[in-house]
Amino acid sequence: MATKATTMTTKKLSKKEGDFAVIKTGGKQYKVVPGQTLKIEKLSDELKAGDAVSFDQVLLVTAGGKVSVGTPTIAGATVKAEYVRGGRADKITVIKYKQKSRYFKKRGHKQPFAEVKISTIK
Repeated sequence: MATKATTMTTKKLSKKEGDFAVIKTGGKQYKVVPGQTLKIEKLSDELKAGDAVSFDQVLLVTAGGKVSVGTPTIAGATVKAEYVRGGRADKITVIKYKQKSRYFKKRGHKQPFAEVKISTIK
């Protein structure tokens, strides 16, 4: 079976694609654009609706067709957001079962989350 060689090329971004950033929070990476609302891992119990949140771990930023990639993060880059609400996701059921041994465990779990609205990328 033959394998294909892949090459990486730099892509010029058009103005239509807009500015975006890739941030890291809660052990996950998110592609964000200004005005976007997204659910992320729980931030803090002390935050209230309307509070400002800042993300310092910015991995990639595009602005005006230029791409900046961090190693691993971009120094001085921040993404500012507004805390909308916190809550818990729908319940999932976790079942552990082993046949012929009378072993059955059923547990439910609701994952906490924070919902934020991205305001600016700097």
